[in-house]
Amino acid sequence: MYAIVEMAGQQFKVAKDQKVYVHRLKTEEGEKVTFDRVLLLDDAGTVTVGAPVIEGAAVEAKVVKHLKGDKVIVFKKKRRKGYRKKNGHRQSLTEIVVENILASGAKKAAPAKAETPKKDAPKAATKKAAKGGDDLKKVEGIGPKIAQTLNDAGITTFAELAKTDAAKIAEIIADVRGNHVTDTWPKQAELAAEGKWDELKKWQDELDGGKA
Repeated sequence: MYAIVEMAGQQFKVAKDQKVYVHRLKTEEGEKVTFDRVLLLDDAGTVTVGAPVIEGAAVEAKVVKHLKGDKVIVFKKKRRKGYRKKNGHRQSLTEIVVENILASGAKKAAPAKAETPKKDAPKAATKKAAKGGDDLKKVEGIGPKIAQTLNDAGITTFAELAKTDAAKIAEIIADVRGNHVTDTWPKQAELAAEGKWDELKKWQDELDGGKA
């Protein structure tokens, strides 16, 4: 038997005793976790397709450990502009092992939550959070979509962004398209929070010029 199930915003084809690496979960190591968004089940050739999910079906797993993935090198270059930027990123992951696949009769449980914000956050709440906050787009590398995602996660000011670890920021914006290097964002936000705009502008010009 195998199943196609949604885990932490991603879809996986899983079978019993299989190890899977998903986006970082809040569940502690050694604890059980249940995923009830099962999209497809294959039981000895009998295929059941959900609409969109299969009622009562679930995948039970155990959290083995939290870890970071392999480093991904992000290199950007603009021809004849003197622009070169090289950075690395390691995604925060959780290793789980599938213990059971339930075709029916699963208890209705809250789905495991990844540490990334929900996409379907109410627009009204988003506007309320952003109101009175800072323009995070003044940080080099942050565009409108990323700024909105950070606001959804409760980060609305330069001070809050400065206190957030670069790896945590990468997790929050994991669902935003593109390669985003967040290493300098907390420091940039710190300068902005302190009103050191000239110093921030000088540093951003150096970043644009390819200096780390």
